[in-house]
Amino acid sequence: ESACALTSAIIFITSIYLTIITKNYIIIFIGISGFLSLLTRLYRIYHNKYMAKFESTKMLDLGSCAFRQPRANSHCKFLHGYKLYGKFTFGCNELDKNHWVVDFGGLKGLKNKLEQQFDHKTCIAADDPEIDLFREMHDKGICDLRVMHTGTGIERIAEWCYDVGRVYIEEMTRSRCWIERVEIWEHEKNSVVITRG
Repeated sequence: ESACALTSAIIFITSIYLTIITKNYIIIFIGISGFLSLLTRLYRIYHNKYMAKFESTKMLDLGSCAFRQPRANSHCKFLHGYKLYGKFTFGCNELDKNHWVVDFGGLKGLKNKLEQQFDHKTCIAADDPEIDLFREMHDKGICDLRVMHTGTGIERIAEWCYDVGRVYIEEMTRSRCWIERVEIWEHEKNSVVITRG
């Protein structure tokens, strides 16, 4: 496909050049045809490289987590909690020896990473103006603090889960698989989706 795309590009560029030199506008139709062929082949290359042939999904419980948005002009500025859970969508172009996208039994390590970050934890943004108070509470055993450097909120939690999951799946499958998307729910009415790309 790559060689054919290069050929189509050469035909298109050559036809434009010949049209300018000879002022024979019939040649431009050859160029347009070459250009359309080029676009088709580039799409196929993109599709084969970045679009999954197979997908599978797994629901994972992240546990109950407390966090806050200190700059929100609403009740979200107060410390509050949700039972978080996520839907991970995995993609690949080649199945493993068992004809699976991902061996779900191998996801225990990922689930452990998620629970270590969120289950019965207090997640506070690194720039929270009361970060020292939360650190003191952690030191006194009042909360189990996790500092999130990009911020808190369901969007940042989804981003964190995606980034950790991406590395885990690539290592687990030796880059045969990837994560297409992650959807995280803070409750049945609110969720955030983060996608590959």
